[in-house]
Amino acid sequence: MNWSAIDWKALERMRAAFLGGTAGHADYWQSESDLASYDATFAQRIGWKWDYVLAELQRRGWQPAPGALMDWGCGSGIAHRAFLDHFGTTTISELWLLDRSALAMRFSERRAREKYGGLKIAAAPHPVPFPIGWGESGQRLGEGNTLLISHVLTELTPEQVESLADFAASFTSVIWVEPGTYEASLTLIAVRERLRGQFNVVAPCTHQAQCGILALGNESHWCHHFATPPPEVFTDGNWAKFGELAGVDLRSLPLSFLVLDKRPVASMPSGATRVIGRPRLYKAHALVLGCEATGVTEKRLMKRHAPDFFRQLKRNECAPLQAWRCEGGDIVEAKPL
Repeated sequence: MNWSAIDWKALERMRAAFLGGTAGHADYWQSESDLASYDATFAQRIGWKWDYVLAELQRRGWQPAPGALMDWGCGSGIAHRAFLDHFGTTTISELWLLDRSALAMRFSERRAREKYGGLKIAAAPHPVPFPIGWGESGQRLGEGNTLLISHVLTELTPEQVESLADFAASFTSVIWVEPGTYEASLTLIAVRERLRGQFNVVAPCTHQAQCGILALGNESHWCHHFATPPPEVFTDGNWAKFGELAGVDLRSLPLSFLVLDKRPVASMPSGATRVIGRPRLYKAHALVLGCEATGVTEKRLMKRHAPDFFRQLKRNECAPLQAWRCEGGDIVEAKPL
């Protein structure tokens, strides 16, 4: 990374727009330098979240459907680059890019052409405000294809989110990644409930039933997880400077995500549980929020029952998918899936 080329003032301006809630009002890219600076900093953190999601999909044995890949609201292109780095280009017939910014589309297209030579890349048809139309071949945009959506909720109205969700319903596969905030999580849960009758839910869930977060008594909870940044983030002074400018804890990468697929998905084993958020740790026990087919509940783990699992929780090294054996409200055995 060429830190000397970073336009720190541009990053400050964009950060102010993100925090002020005005990013959705107008195009905030003013130059190629804006995009390059963003791509090297803010976008990298988003890319590490995508790495977390895509690595889980690989562990679950999920593979892209043969067809086109569409990056909706592509920005600098970090989402589709992470996707193609994980799954390759073999099954991708074409990469479709869409953004309200022509500058961003040109930037992301150029980066993709430099990295994935030979991949067919095109701008998707995009009537304002949402891309609903036909591809160059006459193929309906969504059928047989994969849709990527990344960090757009803070820039959309509730009505636009509903329209985007309905547009996503035309695709075979949808991977949607957002910040791990309470508001973003609940919005993705609403999208899940809106679409789960038309899709199989792949992740983060372990089941196809209604989201357990919506149950009475769970109003304080939200479905969020934590990606891990690469080690150099903690040793490079430039990242420390960025963290101070952006006002972010470089150690923490919270995210919420949703993966849907119309193809059959492998069922999870009985008792499969998704760990949500961070556990509450005490000297001899931990309280762990878990999601399973029967709902979202907080269970107690006594250190003496599963010392290895307890140590993993303390080190933030716990596998997100677990098989728990419980007695009442206590976890007495835990195995990673």
